[in-house]
Amino acid sequence: MKVLLVGATTICGRISPAGHGSLLDRRRLEEIRDKTGASIMGANTLRLENPEMRGTNGTLTPDRTRAIITQSGLIPVRDKKLFNHGPKPLVFTGMDNIFVLQAKVKERAQVVSLPEGPYGLSLRAALDFFAERGVDSLLIEGGSQLNYRALAEGLVDEIILTVMPYVSGKHGGASFADGPKYLGDPFLGLELLSGEPVSTGELFLHYRVKKVE
Repeated sequence: MKVLLVGATTICGRISPAGHGSLLDRRRLEEIRDKTGASIMGANTLRLENPEMRGTNGTLTPDRTRAIITQSGLIPVRDKKLFNHGPKPLVFTGMDNIFVLQAKVKERAQVVSLPEGPYGLSLRAALDFFAERGVDSLLIEGGSQLNYRALAEGLVDEIILTVMPYVSGKHGGASFADGPKYLGDPFLGLELLSGEPVSTGELFLHYRVKKVE
């Protein structure tokens, strides 16, 4: 399965607060969704925003899977568009939370338990679940801890990044990937596939992740 990781950051690497990307950046994200079979997003992103993971022209393709992953099981449901529009999403969680979440989401989502991985719930197990459903490409849509875990498990093939023309400087602000230790020795290497400055002042970057042997 091909795994893409998408995100937008300030020039100092912060990913929040959300909503500062341009319409060009939004269009780029929607086009990537159109080309992938599923999206997965961290629970904190769902808490802070109200995502639906729509494609171009506002589409919610019936055979495209949308998923949330939550270690704690604490996710909002009632007022979130994800659970009220389009195909029923997946919610990945640990075995300890599965029955509570099933009672909470009722018929609005399918709840799936995952085993523990090296940095929380196993994303590799989530990929196996997607593959069994016929998904051949997955888009990881953040946030910082989910990005870190996907990179740490060696699952990401390509990173599609927008650098926005802003500086945050906020101490402790969420970064593109945030975890307990270096992802490489000390860094995880990337190969630049393309770079495009656009009229909004943003820089569209596309990288291939160099796999660690």
